[in-house]
This record gives sequence, structure tokens and C-alpha cells, in this order.
Amino acid sequence: MRSFVVFASLLGIGLLTGCPDRTISEVSPEQGRVEFKDIPVTVNRDIDILFVIDDSPSMADKQTNLKNNFPNFINVLNTIEGGLPNVHLGVVTSDLGASGADGMVAPAIPGSVGGCSSTGKNGALQTYTAGAAVTGKFISDVASATPGTRTKNYTGTLASAFSTIASAGAAGCGFEQHIEAAKRALQTTNTANAGFIRPTAYLAIIILADEDDCSMEHTTLLTSDTTQLGPLQSFRCTRYGIICDTGGTDTNAMNVIGPKANCHSNESSQYLTKIADYVTFFKSLKADPTNVIVAGIVGVPTPFEVELRAPNGSTTQIPALAHSCTYTDSSNQPEVADPAIRIKQLLDSFPNRSTFSTICQQDLSTGLVLIAQLLKSVLGSPCIDGTLATPYDCSVSDVSNYGAANQVETVLPACNGTTPAAATNKPCWAIETDAANCTANSHLTLKVERNTAPDQNTHVVSYCVTEAINAGSGSN
Repeated sequence: MRSFVVFASLLGIGLLTGCPDRTISEVSPEQGRVEFKDIPVTVNRDIDILFVIDDSPSMADKQTNLKNNFPNFINVLNTIEGGLPNVHLGVVTSDLGASGADGMVAPAIPGSVGGCSSTGKNGALQTYTAGAAVTGKFISDVASATPGTRTKNYTGTLASAFSTIASAGAAGCGFEQHIEAAKRALQTTNTANAGFIRPTAYLAIIILADEDDCSMEHTTLLTSDTTQLGPLQSFRCTRYGIICDTGGTDTNAMNVIGPKANCHSNESSQYLTKIADYVTFFKSLKADPTNVIVAGIVGVPTPFEVELRAPNGSTTQIPALAHSCTYTDSSNQPEVADPAIRIKQLLDSFPNRSTFSTICQQDLSTGLVLIAQLLKSVLGSPCIDGTLATPYDCSVSDVSNYGAANQVETVLPACNGTTPAAATNKPCWAIETDAANCTANSHLTLKVERNTAPDQNTHVVSYCVTEAINAGSGSN
């Protein structure tokens, strides 16, 4: 699939709330896709990036995979016009011990790896001593007052510095609370992480995990009452945190062996925190909720099936969530991941501001590049990532009060005249070549010619038809 066209497909044409009919001509199957762009007129180059890394026992190889391919993530950010944005980069892990959002802490789980005790790492930004030195709890790499220079709090390369703080280990609690860990890291009351979040910066939350989220509202999920809750295993997170329209409409049905379909977060669960509450919290961190970006490199959500499986160290089979994907790692060892239903639901709650890719692959560069391309687009890159169909077929608009109920959209015409600069119908749009700043495909960029500057809060929103991929083969 071509880079950034994931944002729109053919559904993208109606994404703007209350917008008028689009001027894009009807898209035929041969044309295939539409590339969406949202370009703020006022460029903000500040972005705070929080990686939430699963540090449970099955994650060692996946953390290595992440660190090995992190340079591919940075390489894309370096192609943003003006170079690498002003980044704060931090890491938290999913280990919150036996604590819940209610502020309570359950007794430590006997025999669990890492103890699942107390509050675990409690959403604190992680620092490690191995590798390149990072001063403080997060990486800071920002442009300084002197043009062409940057202020950094680390030695060595950015990739080596990230490798230092991303070496989270694999001894964390197996009841992984990915989303709650992100919330605790970002709460203003968390003074340990002071300075990481900048009020006017974009915020990106990136989850790397091979199991779904088990963020607990109430720690009673971890009680020793096996009669009501079943064995003290992470399947409790599935049974009480997920509902499936087919085969799992209540907690008893979720405990029945067999395939299930149309699964989603159990927003009425008495144990797990509602995904909707997390969506509200993350969006509240910014005056403009579209400045929040979420991404996941996690297990694919389907197939979803409950099976019988014996836990490590036992011969007794109990209900367990079947793995949704498998692969062989670089050491030729089998690796697995479980369906990330709750995480995927969180991502889907941020339209045009989220991306998903599978963790079941030897090379995570595809997922990391996809995330970086999303960040590049959100920061306002006018570069075209796909290959445009010819003749160019785009719809371009100025949108004021973007994302608000009173937003106003003004459709812009294509520039007339021999050159865009000489157009007599400004403001207007044109597709031009910019090899210096646009590295993808044909090095094309979207340019808007104006006689007067627009309001500083204006966004340029565009949809351009791209060439089909493997036309006639049924590819999407």
C-alpha cells in the first residue's frame, strides 16, 4: 500500500464535518485511492512523542526490533520541510504493577514475573544507563536561536539515544495497562515528568505491544476469587474488558471456547476503564483536539477466538485468548501477538490522527515509517506521498475554525494562467515539483497561491486522486 494514502481511501471525501460537495470527479476502480492532506497555514514544528512500550516477558525481541528500525522513523521526520521538528521524545512502559485508576493497589500476584506489585513503573518516563547518555528523563532535540544549530540533551545520534531509553527490559507485569500508563505519564499532577509536555506542541502517543490493553478502573480484577473471576491470568482482561456481538455478548459467553466476531471494548465493565474516558482525557490535553495523534504497532484485531491453553508451568488447560498473528523472529524463534481490540478502538477514535500496523513482522520499519508519515502530514507537509493520477484531480479548500462546529470551508479553484504565480483567480492551488523538500515518488508538492495572507488559524485541506496499485488485481 502506498505510504500516506491510508488516511482517505475512497471514504476520505466526506471526512470534513459539514463540508460542501467535493469537486473531485467520481473515482473509478482504476483510479483507486484518494490522498488526504491537512496543512495548517501557521506551521508549528513542536511535537512531543510518547512511546508506550510493553515490557512484559514476551517483548524482548520486539523491543530490539523497535530500536533497530527507529532510524527509519527519524529519516522520515528529517524529510519534513525545514528538517527534523523540535522534538521531545519519552518512553513509559505498560507496567503499573497491581494498581488501578481508582488509586487502589491490590496485593502482589504470587509468582508473577516482575511481581505485579505496588504501582510498578507508574507512568514515569524511563531512563537507563546503557548506551548513549541522555540528560534527564526524556530526549530534547530542538532548533536553537542560531540558524542551522540545535540544542540537545544527549550525546551520540538521536537513534542511539532513543535506544538507551527504549531498553525497557521484559520483566514487567503481565497485566499490561498501556493506555493508563500513557495517561499517568501525561497528567499534569505527575511532577516527575515535568517539562515533557509543551502546551502548544503536538502530542503523539505510540503504543508498541503484543497484548491488548488491560487498564484497570478497579483493582478488584486482581482478587484471588477464582470462583467468580476465573484463574488469576490475563484472560480476565479479555473476559471482563471485551464484548463480542457474535459469540460473546456477556462475560459468561466470553468465557466459552470458540471464535467470536465484531468485538469491542466492554464500556460497561465494572473492572476496566472505558476507552471513551481515555479518548476524552487525551483530547483534553490540547486546546485543539486535532493536535493529538495516536498510533499502535500491535496485534491485529482478528481473528478473535477463545481457546484452552495451559499457562507456563502448568499442565491444566484454562480459557485463554488465542493469538491473532504469528511470525518467526530474526533468531528463527516463533513469536506471537494477541488481538488488540481496546487499543484499536482507541486509535479509531482519532480519525485522520491515527495509524495502525501489526507487530507480527520481523522488520517494524513499515509501521514506524507509517507513523512518521502521519506525523509529517499533521505538522503540515505539503508534499505528495502517493503517485497522483494524471491529469491532476484534486479538491482543495481553506477551512477556518477547523474541527469546530462553526468551521467554514471555502473551496479553492485550480490556478489558471501560464504559471501559478501569474494566476488571476487567487487564492488558487497548483501541483508543482519540489525535489529539495519532497523525497517521495515524483517529488510533488501542493502549493496555494494567494494575494493576501489568510487567518493564522486557517487549514488547507486537500484530497487528490492517486494512481491505483496493481490495477485490476483487487488491491485496496
